[in-house]
Amino acid sequence: MAKTLKVRQTGSPIRRPKDQRATLRGLGLDKIGRVRELEDTPAVRGMVAKVAHLVEVVGE
Repeated sequence: MAKTLKVRQTGSPIRRPKDQRATLRGLGLDKIGRVRELEDTPAVRGMVAKVAHLVEVVGE
């Protein structure tokens, strides 16, 4: 079974650079408060790090 991590969006993508908005969409997040359970890979970790000010990792 692959490890997963839960990511919750806490900030708005309004007035953010397009690459940060695209990263949120890539993570499957589009509204504040939405939670996604994603596979724990280096790529996903990098995406979370890029928008760390807009998301939080839940239950880690």
